[in-house]
Amino acid sequence: MIYSLFRPLFFRMDAENAHHFVLSALRVLPNGTPAQADPMLQTRVAGIDFPGPVGLAAGFDKDGTIVHKMHRFGFGFTEMGTVTPLPQDGNPRPRLFRLVEDRAIINRMGFNNGGQAEAARRIAAMPRQGRVIGINIGANKDAADRIADYAAGVKAMAPLADYLTINISSPNTPGLRALQGREALDELLSAVVEARGADRTPLFLKVAPDLEPADMEDIAACVAAHRIDALIATNTTISRPALRSPLGGESGGLSGAPLHDMALDCLRRFRAALGPDVPIIGAGGIASAEQAYARIRAGASLVQIYSAMIYEGPWLAARINKGLKALLRRDGFATIAQAVGVDAR
Repeated sequence: MIYSLFRPLFFRMDAENAHHFVLSALRVLPNGTPAQADPMLQTRVAGIDFPGPVGLAAGFDKDGTIVHKMHRFGFGFTEMGTVTPLPQDGNPRPRLFRLVEDRAIINRMGFNNGGQAEAARRIAAMPRQGRVIGINIGANKDAADRIADYAAGVKAMAPLADYLTINISSPNTPGLRALQGREALDELLSAVVEARGADRTPLFLKVAPDLEPADMEDIAACVAAHRIDALIATNTTISRPALRSPLGGESGGLSGAPLHDMALDCLRRFRAALGPDVPIIGAGGIASAEQAYARIRAGASLVQIYSAMIYEGPWLAARINKGLKALLRRDGFATIAQAVGVDAR
């Protein structure tokens, strides 16, 4: 109700300015305490106890300024970033667009962030008790050796993270998605696992939805070979399904409602390719409990949201949690873990 009153004001603002306004408003909120784990919704994935299955995807809080405050809105975990070894400005503005008619977003931000050193200082000072916080890492646009950038990111950020996400699927850094190829990915995952060393911070890999079946098989093989702890499916898409908005032709990654079907299909294909043992986090186009539940039944242990909050408001995660409990009861499940992958068996 409250958000519906303010949304017209936000939507009259430039999309990126509105985003920074929201971040500034959240910074003045007290830290509060995260919601208590719910017996039906809490789950253990990659050795981490998640109090709930709905997470905040990377991109909302790139520099880790308010990520610890978002648990108060019903998130079971939050993911900050993408952060790169060195600060960078990202791509020229405008670079963030609301496709209101499609309940979608196009962004071509380009990993704009203040760098890992500044993020590390901020994260180290965060209140963490009861909060699961992941850190999404990437490579600088002008890096001579992008794999070395990822290895450096693992060394710098692993001690501060509950998990690390290796983001090789943003379409807004030229050439980055080439790291999803079999040979390059094998080299990358070897480097990041070695960089982690004795530190057992779980490593998650975030992939694009724009993959051919053979690409998915190669990625699944690399994930298994290097014992990556989980897969996030998916990032934004460079494809353009039928869109009504006049901004639909903007370049960048498309997220929100039009991504839903593609991301769900990608999840199903990766579940089949990986088998039942590697956890998957479902992301892309989720805006309701029913859609989150479909990802879980398809094989996702957790889900992430971001773009839908722009249209539905900050309490979307809490509403999804409530709806998930009703759906679990309807289908006779006592816990969320019991529902994971039931449609994939």
